[in-house]
Amino acid sequence: MATTFGAESTTDDVLHGVNLEGKRILVTGASAGLGVETARSLAARGALVVGAARDLDKAKRATEVVRMAASNGGGFELVQLDLASLASVRKCADALVAAGKPFDVIIANAGVMACPKGKTSDGFETQFGTNHLGHFVFVNRLVSLLKPGARIINLSSAGHRFADVDLDDPNFERTEYHPFVSYGRSKTANILFSVGLDRRLNNRDVRSAAVHPGGIQTELGRHLTPELIAQIMPAGPASFKFKTIPQGAATQVWSAVVAPASAVGGRYCEDCHVAETTNDAASRQGVRSYALDPARADALWAKSEQMVGERFSYA
Repeated sequence: MATTFGAESTTDDVLHGVNLEGKRILVTGASAGLGVETARSLAARGALVVGAARDLDKAKRATEVVRMAASNGGGFELVQLDLASLASVRKCADALVAAGKPFDVIIANAGVMACPKGKTSDGFETQFGTNHLGHFVFVNRLVSLLKPGARIINLSSAGHRFADVDLDDPNFERTEYHPFVSYGRSKTANILFSVGLDRRLNNRDVRSAAVHPGGIQTELGRHLTPELIAQIMPAGPASFKFKTIPQGAATQVWSAVVAPASAVGGRYCEDCHVAETTNDAASRQGVRSYALDPARADALWAKSEQMVGERFSYA
């Protein structure tokens, strides 16, 4: 009988007894928090992990624990990737494709949250450009390296409930900017991207899922002011039960290598299970229906291609 995991399960819990020897896994954002823990837990079970990070010096220091934990043939290497620059995204992806080493899993873990209004080097609004468009180009350019049976896991958030994507004004050129509305749009885009990928790649035996790691205190919250915290936690942080980093990374690891691919493909997962769809505005659990809408996913795909000037189609 399959083991049931939940909100308090850790990466070591969900990977207990799992042998990943020979598996090659890419993890973006491997310089802090969830990215480091994800890489550590996978390398400790024998996976060859490629970590992508913007600041390689920082990442080298942060991932020493990954190298020390690697066992059963597992290993770790770093590549430079700045998701806020499509030139960097394309350079990194092209180098990986040129190397020709296939992947079993891609975990699109990197991201930013609730930052002040700004632009990426390509002129996109920072959160949408980094969290969605950077990964949109990066992952699509790596599809040729995915083995049959591979999975793509996109980190989303319960914050997707703050806003649907706005395909008419993705860069807040006419809309008043709010940090959490922008974050919500980008996290909804992460789910819709998973839906779009899963539909396009399923016939290649490649599946994609989105995950919510839960509330964790990591560097992701560096931009949170007391005012912003009060907007999402009216009763204060003391009223919220935060997860540890190993608990927060558990759902992406579970979705990537433990859960049946047919169960998570095209879905949104939280607390190591597939989430229910709910449009209850008061609920912090579950996934909003607009984030799983196939037509919305196709519209986002077309808009994203237009914005980045690159087409990705799969027969």
